[in-house]
Amino acid sequence: MRKSFHRSLGLVVLLFVFGCGLEARAQDAAAAPAQGGAQTLYKRLGGYDALAGVTDDFVGRLVADKQLARFFGGVSLDSQKRIRQLVLDQLCAATGGPCLYIGRSMKTVHEGLGITEDDWNLAVKHLTETLDKFKVAKAERDDLFKILVPLKADIVDKK
Repeated sequence: MRKSFHRSLGLVVLLFVFGCGLEARAQDAAAAPAQGGAQTLYKRLGGYDALAGVTDDFVGRLVADKQLARFFGGVSLDSQKRIRQLVLDQLCAATGGPCLYIGRSMKTVHEGLGITEDDWNLAVKHLTETLDKFKVAKAERDDLFKILVPLKADIVDKK
């Protein structure tokens, strides 16, 4: 069961988890507008409740996808709730919000999962659909992807 939990967490964080090293990049990206008087990305995205809605929709899409379902086998409801909370905490922290992410690095979480380029692209498609559903503006979407795209090197298996 523990292995299934980590496999599941790995895919969910495919796009949303921001782990060690990313927090510094995220703070730069999210806080830079605040230095000029603008709001953080966290606030521009609507704050905690809006991020929770996005997280729930995105994770639901990943779990329901037939190609990505292999990452969610054998995960208890309690573990699913923990995964969801970790994703939300990381998204919140990475966008300049008040949350603290206590999980592991992206490289550690994804190593050995065999996540392919196709898996990555499918997750990006699902995230884009979620952002469309919530009518996230282009500027905020672009800023979010600036945070997420650098994670690909630690997530996708190079084999």
